[in-house]
Amino acid sequence: MDTPSPQGLSQAEARARLQAHGFNELPQARQRSVWRMAAEVLREPMLQLLLAAGGIYLLLGDRGEALMLMTFVALTIGISLHQERRTERVLEALRDLSSPRALVLRDGQRCRIAGREVVPGDWLVLAEGDRVPADAVVREAQALQADESLLTGESVPVRKAASGEAVSSPAWAAVRPGGDDLAMVFAGSLVVGGHGLAEVLATGARSQMGAIGQALQAMEAMPSALQRQTRQMVRLFAVLGLGLSALVIALHGCLRGDWLAAVLNGITLAMSMLPQEFPLILTVFMAMGAWRLSAARVLVRRASAIETLGAATVLCTDKTGTLTLNRMAVAELCVAGQTWRVTDSLPEAFHPLLEYGVLASQTEPLDPMEQALWRLACEQLPEPDRIHMQVHLHPDWRLAREYALSPELLAMSHVWEQPGHSQHLIAAKGAPEAVADLCHLPEALRAVWRLQAEAMAARGLRVLGVAQARHEGPAPGEPWPAIQHDYDFEFLGLIGWLDPLRPGVQAAVARCREAGIRVAMVTGDHPATALAIAEQAGIDVRGGALRGEALQGLSDAELALRVRDTHVFARVMPEQKLRIVRALQASGEIVAMTGDGVNDAPSLKAADIGVAMGARGTDVAREAASLVLLDDDFQAIAQAVHLGRRINDNLRKAMAFVLAVHVPIAGLTLWPLLAGWPLLFMPVHIAFLELIIDPVCSVVFEAEAAEPDAMRRPPRRPGAALIDRAQVLWSLLQGAVVLACVGGWYAWLLSPDAGAQAWLGALDEAQARTAGFVALVVADVALILSNRTLTQPVWVALGRANGALWRMLLATGLVLGAILLWAPLRGLFRFGPLSAPVLGGAVAVGVACLLLLELLKAARAAGSARTV
Repeated sequence: MDTPSPQGLSQAEARARLQAHGFNELPQARQRSVWRMAAEVLREPMLQLLLAAGGIYLLLGDRGEALMLMTFVALTIGISLHQERRTERVLEALRDLSSPRALVLRDGQRCRIAGREVVPGDWLVLAEGDRVPADAVVREAQALQADESLLTGESVPVRKAASGEAVSSPAWAAVRPGGDDLAMVFAGSLVVGGHGLAEVLATGARSQMGAIGQALQAMEAMPSALQRQTRQMVRLFAVLGLGLSALVIALHGCLRGDWLAAVLNGITLAMSMLPQEFPLILTVFMAMGAWRLSAARVLVRRASAIETLGAATVLCTDKTGTLTLNRMAVAELCVAGQTWRVTDSLPEAFHPLLEYGVLASQTEPLDPMEQALWRLACEQLPEPDRIHMQVHLHPDWRLAREYALSPELLAMSHVWEQPGHSQHLIAAKGAPEAVADLCHLPEALRAVWRLQAEAMAARGLRVLGVAQARHEGPAPGEPWPAIQHDYDFEFLGLIGWLDPLRPGVQAAVARCREAGIRVAMVTGDHPATALAIAEQAGIDVRGGALRGEALQGLSDAELALRVRDTHVFARVMPEQKLRIVRALQASGEIVAMTGDGVNDAPSLKAADIGVAMGARGTDVAREAASLVLLDDDFQAIAQAVHLGRRINDNLRKAMAFVLAVHVPIAGLTLWPLLAGWPLLFMPVHIAFLELIIDPVCSVVFEAEAAEPDAMRRPPRRPGAALIDRAQVLWSLLQGAVVLACVGGWYAWLLSPDAGAQAWLGALDEAQARTAGFVALVVADVALILSNRTLTQPVWVALGRANGALWRMLLATGLVLGAILLWAPLRGLFRFGPLSAPVLGGAVAVGVACLLLLELLKAARAAGSARTV
């Protein structure tokens, strides 16, 4: 990989290395093909039962029934594939260009190439504003500075030094980003000052950024607690359903002698017992939640994280770019013991400090601290006082000499020449102690400024000193002074910068804390800065800050104890962030982690919910996260928590309804067989109920408004059952009421008394089945209406806005009407035409169910009130 001279690689050598090392791209998760996604959907038990029933109907020669069942299967697969592909398309649209453009030396000439084509051994030409495309060893550096906040979390740029050591030296493998005067630049960092040349050491997965992304591939994404509980419930009901199905097949075959019909009846019972709606409703709720969040510019990468976020107990947030803007702003100016904070107009005494601070900066700065100085100067300095600033009003000013930062003197100076003046203005800024040294201050005065600088640093400020000098220009042919110490500087004061909070962060943190969620800051920044920002944001700082060095010496058990009372973690390395997340999870917490940098990616993936920033975040962070904030708006996190809790409440209502509705479906499948009646249900009827009525009903519950106390109560207890025992018993009781009403109605239709027969007329088997089915559909609607609220009467719930409810009622009525009125469709369902009295009786049965359910609800509420 060694290149002997800055001529760079030849084009032929570059092509050979590109073939050997591959493109300079980050590791990406392998995308699933359409066929693989379809195969995963087909593994669902309900679809397998539908396919089995369709196959039996084909054997029986009933192609209409088989086609109907296959249509249900195709519809389910199509919806699932559409949701998966839409999510992937949004993620692809979110990605930046695959890599930044790069200026390299090839055959001794500078050429601009795609960053993905950079190879080890390339020479990079770096200048202000360039995004570094690969890890590289700095060969030449002129005041070179880089912003490595995406890798380290530090918002302050770092200086770079040059090295002549060969890139083949193994010592380079141990160099990590962060700190001044390193002779390496890293992929993903931004050059904010100076210029230089660097020889590429590592690309793609071999870079610091790529190594973190590659490590993510080995981490398994754990299913949420809700997903695990849902699977357990489906598994339990599946075992019960299959056992009863085997018994039904044996009974039907022995009693009626038709074994193919027995198998169909067994499949029907299995379908009626299997709560396939549980995972289906879970998918609908999560998809609708993702759609609602998208309106707030939040991309849901893993839909299950929405519900999990509603149960989150701890929110671990990065500082730089998450709580803060990752954009430095001037916070304080200090002159001769006086302090001015950026709240009102700038007093006259502070004008020289700000003016010379700007003069010591670049005229078109990229450094965020210098940009902040320019913004403040343009806002605060009146027009007449800008004569000392090289602004658009004075384009004839010329920068005559520049003294760069060096390891020996952490200060820089600009010498300005004014046309018509022999005297030059010199402006210097740098570390307070370095500038004080330039001014040759006495020790007593240095101590005063040192105490002031330390006090500002304790408030979380980045502090620099500013000085001024005047100098007669050298005679023609004479050199400028060699060092900055040769000028007679006057100390002007101190400037303090702060990376400001994002708007709305304080309100979002307060809302999370009110909801019982602990908010913790985990950052690589200085403890004083971290504590200052945390206090401004409203994070609890009473436990102080736990430094990364101290954390390193703690065992896992000791760390688990410390994280209970500590809310600020500073100087933390990426692997330590991961330990913090693991320690919280080991304590039974549901952990949400926000971040935007590559260094956040492992903890984002390990957390129960990873929340990445979309605008400033890296591809690696977005790939690892469950949620992506497209506009980097921290307030969206509180909104997501609120939505998660709303989903959690409504999901339990929907699950309770599904459990209740399965009682009459299963009972009405088994009851006619035991009683010797004609069968009420066949697979097509169960498929209709399971895949049409219930999913639509789940949309109704999803659209219910949040409970008033959703963000004023503690999070759901981790590991709590999806539906507790009391809710299960209540659901079973509701289902028993519907079973008794509809089952009694069906029995009466098959053997009515003389008076009823005169009113209803003679009914055949198909008509009785139709009337029983209509009664069950209306009773299902009654269950929905009653379960919209578990405490208030149905007429109060009807007064609440829920457009999905009325759309569901209309859609259900239209579909049911089409089945009843269109003869070909009616034949597929083995239905017969109904007279108006029979149809009215079926509807009346459903209304009677609603009245009985409301009476039971009132009795339950009264009992609960007496208990309280």
